[in-house]
Amino acid sequence: MSEMYKYVLLIYVVLNFVSFAFFAADKKKAINNEWRIPEATLIFVSVLGIFGGILGMKLMHHKTKKPKFYIGLPAIFVIELAALIYVLIKL
Repeated sequence: MSEMYKYVLLIYVVLNFVSFAFFAADKKKAINNEWRIPEATLIFVSVLGIFGGILGMKLMHHKTKKPKFYIGLPAIFVIELAALIYVLIKL
């Protein structure tokens, strides 16, 4: 594996951790009745790190009743997977 791929993979892993952390932080804020992270921000970080977003949603039981999330995040995953497959085929 080339150095570039290692850096891309590292960045992707970090983005997934960040996405998970955003969901965890928002859940904590919800429990403590504090100022919340906007839903648009949660969706944006999920686009960057979809696995972290889905894992955060599932493990924290957070935003699981909102269609934007229980439909939107799996849809984002499918779109990202399709894009990845397309890019790999074109290589």
